[in-house]
Amino acid sequence: MPTTSLKKYAWLSIAAAIATILLKGVAWWLTGSVGLLSDAIESFVNLAGAMMALWMLTLAALPEDDCYSHGHSKAEYFSSAFEGFLILVAAVSIAYTAILRLLHPQALEALGWGIAVSIIASVINFVVARILMQAGRQYQSITLEADAHHLFTDVWTSVGVIVAVSLVWLTDWQWLDPVIALLVACNILWTAWQLMRRSAAGLMDASLPTEKLAEIEAILASYRQQGLDFHALRTRQAGQRTFATLHILVPGHWTVQQGHNWAERVEADIHHVLPYLHITTHIEPLEDPVSMIDQALDRP
Repeated sequence: MPTTSLKKYAWLSIAAAIATILLKGVAWWLTGSVGLLSDAIESFVNLAGAMMALWMLTLAALPEDDCYSHGHSKAEYFSSAFEGFLILVAAVSIAYTAILRLLHPQALEALGWGIAVSIIASVINFVVARILMQAGRQYQSITLEADAHHLFTDVWTSVGVIVAVSLVWLTDWQWLDPVIALLVACNILWTAWQLMRRSAAGLMDASLPTEKLAEIEAILASYRQQGLDFHALRTRQAGQRTFATLHILVPGHWTVQQGHNWAERVEADIHHVLPYLHITTHIEPLEDPVSMIDQALDRP
C-alpha cells in the first residue's frame, strides 16, 4: 500500500482529536474537575501529534531522489519523537495543575453530565485507536502505531479520570481528583519515554526485531542444506521500509548466471516473508579465504 494512502488515517486521527477536545472541554466546564482538564489537555497533544503525523506521512511518501536515495520513509520517526515530546510537556502541565488543586481544593459540580460527556469522548478515541493500530501494523507504519498507542493511553487515562470523578461524586473526597491527575501525568510520561526511545532506535538504524531476524535465518538455513552459505547479514528499519544486506557464498566454479539465479531465489523467499524488505545481496566464492574477511562493518 503506498504511503500516500495512509494519510487518510492521519485525517481520521485529527477529526477524533478535535471531537474529543470539544467533548472533554465541555466536561471540564461543567464540572471544574482538574482530572477532566488533564484529559482535555492530552487531547490537544493528540491533535498536535496527528497534524505532525499527517505532515510526516506526506513527506515519507515522496519518492527517492539524488539527495535521499533510500527514500524519505525515516521522516515517520520525527513524528513519533515529536509526539513523545508533546506528551512530556502535557504531563508537566497536568502535574502542575494537579498540585495547585491539592494546595487549593475546589468542589466539583455537575459530575453526572461531565462523566457522560467524557465517556462519549473515550469511546471515540478507542474506536479510532483500534483502526490506527490495525493500519499501522498492516502497513508497517510507526507513525500510525505511535498515534494509536497514544490514543489508547488517552482511553485508559480517561477511564481513570472517570473513575476518580465518580468516586468524588459518591464520596465527596475532593482530594481524589488531583491525585488521579498526578497519576495520569506519571502514566503519560511513560508513554512519552516509550515513543521517544523507539524513535531514537529508528533514527540510529536499529536492526529488525528478533522475531523477524529469526524468519530470515530460517530461510537461510534451508539454503545451507543445499550447499550455500551466508554471512554479514545487516538489517535496519526506516519507517514503513526495511533494508537488509547479505553476502551469499556459492561454489567458486559456478558461472555468474548460476550465482545470480540462486541469489534471486534467496531474495524472493525472504521478500515473501517480509514484503516490505528491500534486500541487497553480494555473491562471493565459498572456497576463497578472502570471502571470510569482510564480515565486519569496516573491512580490515
